[in-house]
Amino acid sequence: MAEKTRIHVFVSGQVQGVFFRYSARRKALKLGIGGWVRNLEDGRVETVFEGEKEKVEEMVEWAKNGPIFAKVSKIEIRWEKYQGGFNSFEIR
Repeated sequence: MAEKTRIHVFVSGQVQGVFFRYSARRKALKLGIGGWVRNLEDGRVETVFEGEKEKVEEMVEWAKNGPIFAKVSKIEIRWEKYQGGFNSFEIR
């Protein structure tokens, strides 16, 4: 069985209004990752990815660039204990 993990990510830069949340959801569903993504009032995007470690790491690599029109300037990553509480990936 593959190792499971959870990661909490904050993405800064030009990440709102560029389909970041929609693209993150599409990519996460394709990889079979659970969690959520939302815009923050300060202009950042916050997201939680949970699932197989290798796929979560692939999702984090994606988030470092985001979709085509995004300009990511900073990414903050917090590794957390796997909780297994997601059946899908949602936009909040």
